Amino acid sequence: MADKTFTTKGFSSAALHAHNNLHPNSAHTTPIYASSTFVFDTAQQGMERFSGQQEGYVYSRWGNPTFADAERVIEALETYEVKDDNGQPLQVKAILHASGQAAMTTLFMSNLSAGDKMLSHYSLYGGTHELVTKVLKECGIEAIISDMRNADEVEALLKQDPAIKLVHIETPANPTIQCIDIAAISAIAKKYNCIVSVDNTFATPYLQRPFALGADFVFHSTTKFLNGHGTAIGGVLLGKDLDFMKTKATKWHRLIGGSSNPFDAFLLLQGLKTLEIRMDRHCANAKQVAQYLQQHPSVAHVNYNGLPTHPGFAITQKQMSQPGAMVSFELEGGLDAGIKFINKLQMCIRAVSLGSVDTLISHPASMTHYGVGAQERLQYGITDGLIRMSVGIESVEDIIADLEQALEG
Repeated sequence: MADKTFTTKGFSSAALHAHNNLHPNSAHTTPIYASSTFVFDTAQQGMERFSGQQEGYVYSRWGNPTFADAERVIEALETYEVKDDNGQPLQVKAILHASGQAAMTTLFMSNLSAGDKMLSHYSLYGGTHELVTKVLKECGIEAIISDMRNADEVEALLKQDPAIKLVHIETPANPTIQCIDIAAISAIAKKYNCIVSVDNTFATPYLQRPFALGADFVFHSTTKFLNGHGTAIGGVLLGKDLDFMKTKATKWHRLIGGSSNPFDAFLLLQGLKTLEIRMDRHCANAKQVAQYLQQHPSVAHVNYNGLPTHPGFAITQKQMSQPGAMVSFELEGGLDAGIKFINKLQMCIRAVSLGSVDTLISHPASMTHYGVGAQERLQYGITDGLIRMSVGIESVEDIIADLEQALEG
């Protein structure tokens, strides 16, 4: 048997080898364990697995070997070069879910109870905004929405309201690419015994590691950049309180029923293998696209945190290794011009979602943020004419050429 003491040092090596798991029949890649249930050797073994006294699988809603390998890889990437308070490699636990919304539900429902409040900011993904302002409200949990770019405002809110138990950050945010200082907000939250969760979907652990900046939980819609190919829905919740993750968070996850499935977990594992090289190309292309759009006479405004004109530029330089692949912009002609532009696209894809290898373009006001009231959208900078672009890994000259022809006239 090969020596397993070798320790990898590179990010891509972790993405390829972090699961370090031997499977039956010497499989090179993690198999798809398409089994709803698992066999016990004895009645005693079954009882011990159900009680948690023995490691092992019981039922795929509770866990599955394909899920476990994906979880191990994401754990390794989110903690890459991150140390705990004692200077040791940080240990976290990940729980794979059927969707980002399922993972977000586990996050909120396992940490909040009726009478509690949570604090977040505007320009959240539309599904998150509706979850916290509508669903949590029905559960007796109030969401306070503030401008979390203002640290003094955050501290004033936490100081005056001890019912706030959780601070949730999405950075860069969807679709305005608004950026929040994770380290600054985490430090304030700790003063008031609040936990901090970070949606790291746009950035990925290759560009930003919230655990190193003070976060308690990290969330991803794995559907996006982690999968990277638009082939599977998924979500993941990671936490550094291992006992909490193995008990209450796991219990809520199982009871809510938001478990992943083996095929989607397998596809996620394939995508994770190329995360680093994909993100480098995504980011390089996005920078050139944003610079092109910024100088185009038909474009009124560009949101891209890699441009010095973006309000989040300094924060991006501080907490991200690269700005990312998401761009949003508004045309001079507003909504009518935006519709005309989208309809004229020939290579870029008209579709919601993001993080796929191909360039995806959508209209947030009528699509991803359809469920957010018009007044709120406008307050948050999500205007009727705003276009969101997930820049893919195509040859950048082709992306720009398609934009150019669609912007003509």
